[in-house]
Amino acid sequence: MTDRIEFTINGRPVAVDTDGSKPLLSVLREDLGLPGSKFGCGTEQCGACMVLIDGAPEHSCSREISTVAGRRITTVEGLSSNGARHPLQQAFLDEQAGQCGYCLSGILISAAALLARNSEPSRAEIVAALDPHLCRCGIHNRVIRAVQKAGAAMSTGRP
Repeated sequence: MTDRIEFTINGRPVAVDTDGSKPLLSVLREDLGLPGSKFGCGTEQCGACMVLIDGAPEHSCSREISTVAGRRITTVEGLSSNGARHPLQQAFLDEQAGQCGYCLSGILISAAALLARNSEPSRAEIVAALDPHLCRCGIHNRVIRAVQKAGAAMSTGRP
C-alpha cells in the first residue's frame, strides 16, 4: 500500500509516495538522495541515523515515515546554510574531530540540538547529549572540544 506523506526536509516541503511503514532513514537515503544519515544498527543503539524532528534529535532507522507527516526534519545536510558551514561543522574540522566519520552525522545532529538549547553547555551536558552515540575511533575528547568551540562561536556570533 502506498501513502502520500508530506513533510519539510531541510527547510523545503516534500511529498513522497511510499509505504507508510518504510523507515524514515530509507526514505531519506533512497528516495530523497540524502545519504548523510547512516544505517548503523537498526535498533536505536548507535546514533548514526539521528535527524532532528521538530528540533529534537530522533533515530530515523526505526521511525516509520508515516509518523513524520507535517513535521520538520533536518538532516546533517541541512545544518549548513547558503553554502556556509554550521559552526559545528567548522569546529569539527578545526579540531579534527573525526576518524572514520561514520558516526559524525548523528553526533553533529545531537550537538546541534544541544547548542540550539544552550550555546554554552558544560562538559557534562555535552557528554550527556552525546552519550547515545557509539563511536569506536576514540575521538571523544576532540568532539567535546569541537562542541565547546562551536558553542563559543555561536554565543559571540563568530563563524
